[in-house]
Amino acid sequence: MKRRKAFGLLVAVIVIAAGTALNLAGSAFAAKVLPWLYFDSLGTILSAAMCGFIPGILVGFVTNILKGITDHAAIYYSILNVLIAVEAGRFARKNMFRRFPHVLLPVVVFTFIGGVLGSLLTWMLDGGVFVDAATLFRQIGRDTLADLVDKAITVAVASGVLLLLPKKVYDVCNLDKWRDPDETKAPAGLHSLNTRIILAVSGATVLVAVVISWISIKDYHEIMIGEQKEFSEDVSTFAASFVDPERVDDYIENGYAAEGYSEVEEKLQMIWNSSRSIEFIYAYRIEEDGCHVVFDLDTPEVPAGEPGEVVPFDESFVPYLPELLAGEPIEPIISNDTFGWLLTVYTPIYDVKGTCQCYMAVDISMPKLMVNERIFITQLLSLFLGFYVLILAVAIYLAKKFLIKPINAMERAAGEFAYNSEAAREDSVESIRSMKIHTGDEIENLYHALTKTVEDTAAYIHQVSEKNQAITKLQNGLIVVMADLVENRDRCTGNHIKNTASYVRIIIDQMRREGIYSDALTDQFAEDIINFAPLHDIGKIKVPDAILNKPGKLTDEEFASIQQHAAYGGIIIAEAIEQLDAQDTGYLSEAKNLALSHHEKWDGSGYPSGLKGEEIPLSARIMAVADVFDALVSRRSYKEGMPFEKAMSIIREGSGNHFDPLIVQAFMDAEEELRQIADEKTTPKDA
Repeated sequence: MKRRKAFGLLVAVIVIAAGTALNLAGSAFAAKVLPWLYFDSLGTILSAAMCGFIPGILVGFVTNILKGITDHAAIYYSILNVLIAVEAGRFARKNMFRRFPHVLLPVVVFTFIGGVLGSLLTWMLDGGVFVDAATLFRQIGRDTLADLVDKAITVAVASGVLLLLPKKVYDVCNLDKWRDPDETKAPAGLHSLNTRIILAVSGATVLVAVVISWISIKDYHEIMIGEQKEFSEDVSTFAASFVDPERVDDYIENGYAAEGYSEVEEKLQMIWNSSRSIEFIYAYRIEEDGCHVVFDLDTPEVPAGEPGEVVPFDESFVPYLPELLAGEPIEPIISNDTFGWLLTVYTPIYDVKGTCQCYMAVDISMPKLMVNERIFITQLLSLFLGFYVLILAVAIYLAKKFLIKPINAMERAAGEFAYNSEAAREDSVESIRSMKIHTGDEIENLYHALTKTVEDTAAYIHQVSEKNQAITKLQNGLIVVMADLVENRDRCTGNHIKNTASYVRIIIDQMRREGIYSDALTDQFAEDIINFAPLHDIGKIKVPDAILNKPGKLTDEEFASIQQHAAYGGIIIAEAIEQLDAQDTGYLSEAKNLALSHHEKWDGSGYPSGLKGEEIPLSARIMAVADVFDALVSRRSYKEGMPFEKAMSIIREGSGNHFDPLIVQAFMDAEEELRQIADEKTTPKDA
C-alpha cells in the first residue's frame, strides 16, 4: 500500500510538471500563431481531471507565476486558472468529460470564468476606469466569444486525452482518493467536521488576509500620497524656476504682452503634459481679496483664468491664509472643493529682497491616484484569491486524509460491528484491523485504542457466549432431568416428553416456513417453546401415584385430580419465577404458559381456565396439538398406538374446536416429517 501511494504521488508530481509545461507551451503557441486565443489551461484541466483538485490548482497557479516572469500582469490572472482547476476536478468526478452532451457544460463554465470574469478582471486591473455600459458589454462580449473558441478547443482535446487513458491511471495518481473507495459520508450541515474545518480555515485565512490587506492598502495609500507630495513639490519647484519674480507685477498687469510671459507659459504647458496625474498647474499671488492669477493653463474641463483675474479662496485654504498672506511655505493640502478632489502643493517664489511675489501651485488629481490604488487592490485580491483557493484545497485535503476520513472510517466500522455470531465478530474485528490507519498523531492513537477495544470486546463476548452456551446446556439438561422425574412416576406415558418436543419443533418450523403468526414466532420465542416443551406436564408431580398409574378406568374424581396437573404446573413455574425475582416475561413465562394452558381448547371447552381462541397463549396452542397427537399414536400400557392416518384424521377434525386452525394447517403440511418421527419414537416404555 505504501509503495503504491509513493508511486501515485510520483505520478502526480510528473503530471503537475507536465501540465505546467503543457500550459506554457500552449500559451507560447497561441501567442505566435493565434494571438487572440490563449491555450493556457489544457494542462490545468488534465491535471485536475487525472490527479484531483490540488494538482490542478498547483498547475494553474504555477503556470501564471512562471508566465509572470516575462509578463508581470499574468500573475494576477492566476485566480482564473485556479477556478478552472476547481471546476475541472468537480466535472471529472462526475465523469462529464467522457460523456456527450455533458461535456458542453465544462465549456460553458470555463468560458464564463475566462471570458466574463477575465474581462471584468482586466477592467479592474486597468483601474476600473468608468466607461459607458455599452462599451463595457461589447468588450466582455468580444472576450467571451474568443474564450468560447479557446475553451471549446481545449475541452475537446482534454476529453480526447482522458478517453484514451485507462482507468487504472486515475486510480494510481488521483490524490482526491483515499485507500477506501467506499468513502463514508460525513454528516451534512454546519455540524459536520468537514464543514467546521472549512469554516475554520476559511475564517482564519480570510481574517489574516483582511488584516494584511488592510495594512498593505493603508501603507500603499500613505506611501503613494507621500510620493505624490514629493513629486508635486519637485514639479512645483521646477516650474517656479521659470518664473522671474521681478516681473510678476508685469505678468499680472500685461499678461501675454509682458516680456517672457508666453515662454514661461509654454514651459508650464510642457510640465503639465509630462504627467497624467497633474490636473492643474498655475501661479497665484495671494492677497486679502483673493488669489490673483499670474499664470494659468487651460484644461479640457476647466478654462484658464486670465492674468490679473481674482479667484476666491476655496474653503479648504482658509485655515492657511495667514501663512499664505505672509508668503510662508505651507504643507501640501488635500481638498475637495470647487475644482474637485485634489492634492495641492504651493511653492513660494521670492524676489531678490526675499519678498514672496506669488506661489507656484501644482494640483494632483486624487481620483487618478485612486485608480492606481484600485489597481493595487485588484492585484492584491486576485493574488490572495489564488493563494486562498490553493491553501483551502490543501487544508481540506490534509484534513480529509488525516482526520475526517480516518474518523469516519472508524465510526463506520464501529457502527457496523456485528455481535450476532462468532464469524461476524471475527469479520468485524478483521475489518477494523485492515484499515491500518497511519497518521502519526492522536488519530492513529485513537485507531489503535479502538482496535484494542473491539478485540477485547469480541474476546469478552466470546467468553460470555461460551458461558451462556454452557448455562443453556445446563438449563436444558435440568429441564430434561425434571421432566424425566415426572415421566418416571407416570408409567403410562412412555417417551411422551421427548416425542412432544420433537413434534413442537416440526410444527414451529412449518409455521415459520408458511409465515403463520410470523410476528410472534421470533427466534427467541421458538427456542423458548422448544426448550421448555418437556415441562408441560410438570404439574403431574403433585398427582398421587395411585391415580397417575392406575391400570384401569379412572373415576370422575380421579380424572378431575388428573386434570389438576395443568393448574399445578402453572403454580410450580410461577413459584420459580417468584424465587428468581424474574418478571412474568421471556422464557419462564412461556414455560408457565405451556404447563398451565396446554389443555385449553380453541372453542373454550378446555381446562383449567376455559380460555378460547387467541386468549390461549400461542405456545400452549402449539403444545396442545403435539400433546394430543403423541397420545394418539403412542402405545401405552393400557392401549395400543393408533395408526398414523387415523391420528392425523382426528387432529384434522379437531381444527376449529379443539385446536387453532392455522396450527392444524401447518401440522398437516408437515405430514412426512411427522410420520418419520412417529415411526421412530412411538416405542413403549418398559414397565
